[in-house]
Amino acid sequence: MCGIIGIVGRDEVSGRLLDGLRRLEYRGYDSAGICTIHDGGFDRRRAEGKLSNLAAKLAHDPLPGISGIAHTRWATHGAPTEDNAHPHIVGDVVLVHNGIIENFKPLRDELIADGRRFLSQTDTEVVGHLVAREIERGLSPQEAVAAVLPRLHGAFALALMFRNHPDLLIGARLGAPLTVGYGEGENYLGSDALALAPLTQRIAYLDEGDWVVIGREQVEIFDRDNRPVERPVTISGVTGALIDKGNHRHFMQKEIYEQPVVVAQTLQSYLRPLDGKVALPIPDSDLADIRRVTIVACGTSFYAGMVAQYWIERFARVPVEIDVASEYRYRDPVMEEGGLALFISQSGETADTLAALRHAKAGGQKVAVVVNVPTSSMAREADLLLPTHAGPEIGVASTKAFTCQLAVLAALAANLARAKGRLSEEEERRIVRHLAEAPAALNGALAYDEMIEKMAHMIAGARDVLYLGRGPDYPLALEGALKLKEISYIHAEGYAAGEMKHGPIALIDEAVPVIVLAPSGPLFEKTVSNMQEVQARGGRVVLISDYDGIAQAGDNCLATITMPKVHPLIAPLVYAIPVQLLAYHVAVVKGTDVDQPRNLAKSVTVE
Repeated sequence: MCGIIGIVGRDEVSGRLLDGLRRLEYRGYDSAGICTIHDGGFDRRRAEGKLSNLAAKLAHDPLPGISGIAHTRWATHGAPTEDNAHPHIVGDVVLVHNGIIENFKPLRDELIADGRRFLSQTDTEVVGHLVAREIERGLSPQEAVAAVLPRLHGAFALALMFRNHPDLLIGARLGAPLTVGYGEGENYLGSDALALAPLTQRIAYLDEGDWVVIGREQVEIFDRDNRPVERPVTISGVTGALIDKGNHRHFMQKEIYEQPVVVAQTLQSYLRPLDGKVALPIPDSDLADIRRVTIVACGTSFYAGMVAQYWIERFARVPVEIDVASEYRYRDPVMEEGGLALFISQSGETADTLAALRHAKAGGQKVAVVVNVPTSSMAREADLLLPTHAGPEIGVASTKAFTCQLAVLAALAANLARAKGRLSEEEERRIVRHLAEAPAALNGALAYDEMIEKMAHMIAGARDVLYLGRGPDYPLALEGALKLKEISYIHAEGYAAGEMKHGPIALIDEAVPVIVLAPSGPLFEKTVSNMQEVQARGGRVVLISDYDGIAQAGDNCLATITMPKVHPLIAPLVYAIPVQLLAYHVAVVKGTDVDQPRNLAKSVTVE
């Protein structure tokens, strides 16, 4: 959420800043702005809503200047209005900010008592006033920032420029990512490598507590104790081309269709099909002593972790507990010796998950991360990095990242089982064979897209929808419900099918569609029994199963969706496709913003 890009340049920057903001749209935002320094003053344009509104202002009233900063804002303090949009100008300081200043209220009260006047409702403006006040007292910009940073509590990334120092850009990070880009005769600051990709491939990631002073010819990085430090400059490898939707109507649709390819790419890193082995980047001896696994994640990644809990306990016979990242630290979890803490995140910057990772590491846990961005904060701080290979995911509602996470987690479960002596060579060979079949099965599931599109009209008029599943398909029910409410704004809930009779069955009537996930397998009959309980009370059921399941239980259903018949191990990957497509097509019918649904952000960098 929120995005930053800054340039201390040698040529006009407003067009490049706007282009950088376009590359950051995927993070989620509700207003945007750009400020440049020109002829000894600040020149600023801001707009509510989509970036196109800001672009229209710039087309009508261009911004000159060879240095500037730009921002996409996801509102925390104050409504998403133009007055609250970044950049904020306070005296001789202009700044943008990702994250939250948790102690902004006492700081604001102090500043108001000092006679300072605020023009917005944001916590960000507090930082501007603090820095501006120190400059008015005679400090240099660098000295002022160094004096103010220790007073700020929370998670933030900051970028500041100064009216009287047009060649100077200062950035700082604490709990939110920030990246420095190195150019020729100009340098850059951005939320991530993607923002800077058209400008440079040479980047450095600021560590926690770092702040940086950027000029046209030099970059100086300091740690939280104001000591000069060196951070490695790497080649990002991120393409400078803007990602487009191709022939698809939305990024989400494109990313759903990419899943057979990206799951195959991910599995190639973890499977050796010729000799029937799983091959993680860690010796079996390091896994053999693991006594307990704790999985921590948020949202869709949490549901991937729930599936992994079934797999790890079944194959490796290692006890697994799973926590929502935002709750993990606050229940004071017991961290036993020999524990593996497994963190799952698409971006690798999710604030709750990153804070939980650091808590677990401080508690002596071995830390593993499943992440889609191998240069992210979580990836850099982990003991064991397990990257997915989904490629950039632009749609806010995660699709291909989820199935790639499942692929990695299945490989991890098998590798852990082998290391613990729980898996014979033949059993491992079968698991590898079934996982290798997943991409083709995902392709087979996509073949039913047109049928799902036609039945979306049956769901689009509902106010409430229930999803049911058992075993590893219960997390898929939760994920299906999450997808539907994320992008269609229909209230939806997922339940373990056997729990319906313990309360939720009271919700059943003809106006509440019930989506049942029931692949053939050991839990099929139990799930169908629960489904029939729903039908007996007038519930309208959409059954998602394979051909055999539909033949046995498809009568009296509102609709059925036929999936390829697959081994239960890979059913969660395959059944992710219909719940994603159903949510997508319902959202299209309702006319909502599929790729950037209201109030949501792709990378959640505040708690």
